Amino acid sequence: MRLATLRDGSPDGRLLVVSRDGQRAMDARAAAGSLRAALDDWERTLPSLLRLELELDKGSPAAMELDLEKLAAPLPRAAEWVDASAYLNHVRLVRQARGAAPPETLETDPLVYQGGSSDLLGPRAPFPLVNEAFGLDFEAELGAVLGDTPLGTRSEDAARHVRLLVCLNDWTYRNLVPDELAKGFGFFCSKPATSFAPFAVTPDELGDAWQAGRLAGTMHVALDGAPVGDTETGDEMHFSFHRLIEHITRTRRFGAGTILGSGTISNASPERGISCLQERRALETIEHGAPRTPFLKAGSRVTIDFKLPNGRQPFGTIDQQVVS
Repeated sequence: MRLATLRDGSPDGRLLVVSRDGQRAMDARAAAGSLRAALDDWERTLPSLLRLELELDKGSPAAMELDLEKLAAPLPRAAEWVDASAYLNHVRLVRQARGAAPPETLETDPLVYQGGSSDLLGPRAPFPLVNEAFGLDFEAELGAVLGDTPLGTRSEDAARHVRLLVCLNDWTYRNLVPDELAKGFGFFCSKPATSFAPFAVTPDELGDAWQAGRLAGTMHVALDGAPVGDTETGDEMHFSFHRLIEHITRTRRFGAGTILGSGTISNASPERGISCLQERRALETIEHGAPRTPFLKAGSRVTIDFKLPNGRQPFGTIDQQVVS
């Protein structure tokens, strides 16, 4: 099942059930007013949503044409937004470029930070560039939307708490990162609002590509219409979403509607390209002593699209322009 949120002037928008071709949708207010409300009462709401999906598949006259320009993020407001760095090639590459060794626990203890969750951007929303000197970058990622997830959840039990999967762009102001990390408290102003592809999908929608907390497929990224990356999402995800859930619940529980990010998709093979400009700049620094690729500016356009091995595009496309 694929779900989306229509902007309607309310903070959480209006929940829609979306057809497999992404062209039509059913208003889901009879089941839940918003995706946030649906996640809060998932066991009761899910059967109603599945009935709407069945009606949609049968060609219900109540279905509407879907206008992607009117969609918000699937969750315009999330309970929490927790991002990891599960693709270790990204960590190693970026740290090598700045002459820093990876942490000794890199392969055993996941890196995570907590971002802002009260303002999440839709797939076509212009991205407001605060200051070009801040060094704006994109980061193509996958994410898991959780139900109520208890303290001490084990990796082998984590699957039952994954409600939906999403695709996202974790925008970063790179030039603000060093000073923030130097304070010892981590990211804050360097992480503006995150953007999301239009559709959130249930794990069953992904078939065999979703295995043991990893999603196999290809993340296609283009900048100003030119492809820059075709990174593979499955095998090089060192920490699965299930392992990440075990890590974050070590000391506390998480409420329904929490989004858990994979971190930047990154492959060891340079031929796969990039999912963020910082990796290209890191490679340039390693080879030439300094980066040559500029960060984004007003007018830059970023397109992110995930494809399953069978060619399907379950999440739809993020297509955003940076504006002053």
